[in-house]
Amino acid sequence: MITEKEIKDKYRQICNLLSERKLKPAFDLLEELVSESGLGEFHDEFVSLEQNYKFMLKYTVEGINDPERQKIYEHLLISSFELADNTYERLRMRFSQSVEYQKKRGFAKHFIINFDEFLRDLDKFSIHKELRNLVNDTSVGGRNIQMENEIHLQKIYTVFYHVWFTDRMTENEIQFIRSFLKNASFPFYEKSLIVTGLTLSLMRFFDENKIILLFNAYDIPDEEISQRALIGLLIGIYYYDQRMPLFHAITGRLEILIEDPRFRSNFEKSILQFIRSKETEEIQRKLQDEIIPEMIKLSPNLRNKLSIESLLTEGLSEDKNPEWKEILKDSPGLMGKMEELTEMQSEGADVFLSSFSMLKQYPFFSELANWFFPFTPDHPEIKRNPINKESGEDPAFTQLIVNSPILCNSDKYSFFFSISNIPPEYKKMVSDSLSAESEQLEEIARDATFLGNKKKAETVISQYVRDLYRFFKIHPQRDGFEDIFAWRFDFHNKFAFSKLLREDLKIQRSIAEFNFAKNYFQDAADIFELLLQSKDDAEMLQKMAYCYQKMGDYKKALNFYLKADLFDQNKIWNLKKIALCYRNLKKPAKALEYYQQATILEPENLSLYVSIGQCQMEMNLYEDALKSYYKVEYLSPGNKKIWRPIGWCSFLVGKIEQAEKYYERLITDGPNKYDLLNMGHVQWCLGNRKAALAYYKKSINDPDSSEKDFMDAFDEDLQHLIKQGVNPEDVPIMLDQLRYFLED
Repeated sequence: MITEKEIKDKYRQICNLLSERKLKPAFDLLEELVSESGLGEFHDEFVSLEQNYKFMLKYTVEGINDPERQKIYEHLLISSFELADNTYERLRMRFSQSVEYQKKRGFAKHFIINFDEFLRDLDKFSIHKELRNLVNDTSVGGRNIQMENEIHLQKIYTVFYHVWFTDRMTENEIQFIRSFLKNASFPFYEKSLIVTGLTLSLMRFFDENKIILLFNAYDIPDEEISQRALIGLLIGIYYYDQRMPLFHAITGRLEILIEDPRFRSNFEKSILQFIRSKETEEIQRKLQDEIIPEMIKLSPNLRNKLSIESLLTEGLSEDKNPEWKEILKDSPGLMGKMEELTEMQSEGADVFLSSFSMLKQYPFFSELANWFFPFTPDHPEIKRNPINKESGEDPAFTQLIVNSPILCNSDKYSFFFSISNIPPEYKKMVSDSLSAESEQLEEIARDATFLGNKKKAETVISQYVRDLYRFFKIHPQRDGFEDIFAWRFDFHNKFAFSKLLREDLKIQRSIAEFNFAKNYFQDAADIFELLLQSKDDAEMLQKMAYCYQKMGDYKKALNFYLKADLFDQNKIWNLKKIALCYRNLKKPAKALEYYQQATILEPENLSLYVSIGQCQMEMNLYEDALKSYYKVEYLSPGNKKIWRPIGWCSFLVGKIEQAEKYYERLITDGPNKYDLLNMGHVQWCLGNRKAALAYYKKSINDPDSSEKDFMDAFDEDLQHLIKQGVNPEDVPIMLDQLRYFLED
């Protein structure tokens, strides 16, 4: 029996082949998939498709000129994609055990929507609610209002799931969604939820109309809705980029949006936020493996003095607590790590995932829709669980949570439910802390730029991407979903976005620099390469070279460093990098040439002379290498690191007593396994065989060594031992004696 994974793999192969215009092998696989579905309707459609394609091939080979051929070919491709989509979806409905398809199977059985009537009911509720709020009418009774709210919420859930589980939108469904999104009576949070439903629906099953609806949603003036729609567009178009050349309405709409500066700005912010999400796992690792263990090590008194709660709030502000350094003096490195996380948080990194991941166990999150619901005091679950259970809800406190730009919506709900269950005195402490933060934010908000749409859009984008991250990364049944955060996010490689990035070099450069700063070197190199097609630029050439260097491709790195060397910019740095590449390419003579050029510009740079010595060693110029190392020792008399290469070079050129002197210093100062090995060589050459065996034994017994490590290193050095006068016939005898020593 075919597995769900095999079905998925075969479907993806078909889509890849269709996108590569390889219809014959695609049809071969599609026939297998259709056969496995066991549905005659799909088989008839497949036969018709293949027959039409064969006719087209026949006419083409016979040289019959058909001006409509390209249109017919594109239509065949689209129809083939559609048949593959339909077959794959039918098989998933039959076999998939994911929560998405369990929910879809259940939803399909129980819900049929009369769109006109449904829209009227929703509109009626929203208008009545607005009127009640205007006149502050509570005459209906709290319980009845709560019940009405919950009934209404269930209807919104129904719309959300209907949108999510629709394969191809009918005209009625399209009109319903358009009307829903345009209706001024419906609050932003309900429309935002439906936009997410469209995005999830598009990921599950391709439909051009879903993308068009997302374009329409992006045109809505409310940033909460439009930025969700933009994220949905980026996800959907990225996911289905292979087939975008066939859908001219989508690419045409995108080209129109490219002319809009607002779109370009939000497009850039969204991409950067997706790329930034790659850091999240590393941040959680740093917290769990480095910061929290260090915190635990602190004594109870220090922990109390540190005040973790105040640390959290301080970390969200610009000012640093002047007491931290004193408090954390018993935990070296912790201060630096916390400052690093604070800086990352200020740049928009997601530092709160680990804090809130354990707070997703509330019943609220058992409803899939609630993972995407914008935080609002109007949510019936908020009304049912007031902060102040004695006197009812606390609107001021809830509003503080609403206004916080730091937490995403999902975490705001987690925070609210956790606070509602703690003792009153702690609630006050948290409330005071949030109030202080809120006052700071209100102060900032007086600046008109903060109130502008740009800042609002950036906040919505950041929060929504984090909401999605939590769903795809920590939902208990996440394995059944396509993890969008495992994607590469190489928008520059996608057909649909390439025109925008080609025409706006500023966005391209910004994304390249961000990838470069975050050490995503492959993506940075790809974009720098695109930018360099427009003009040569010394800095970009150097960064391009550095990317390839960090990826281990020294040949490509060298090529770009040499091009950058034609410019008179950051010359000394560039020379060192060229030399480094030559060394890694096993061309020490060329490396030596560039290191020597560098010493003309920096005659007192000791690391250059060390590198020169290493090149000379690789070229077997041991006397020259020794002179280079002497120069370092002369210029830096207290530099213990230079003892090691001087000792080894002295041994290689036959200055055995001098080598002994340097190895004695190293052994007194804390030797490594190679120092002990080399001292053994020195003693053997001096005729002190027992001392040599003693040092060899110590080398093998070093914590970082083993007998195999020792023997491998010894074999490499054997030629030098023989050159310095060791009798080759004595070697196996000495090694066997060493083995007996090790047994003792």
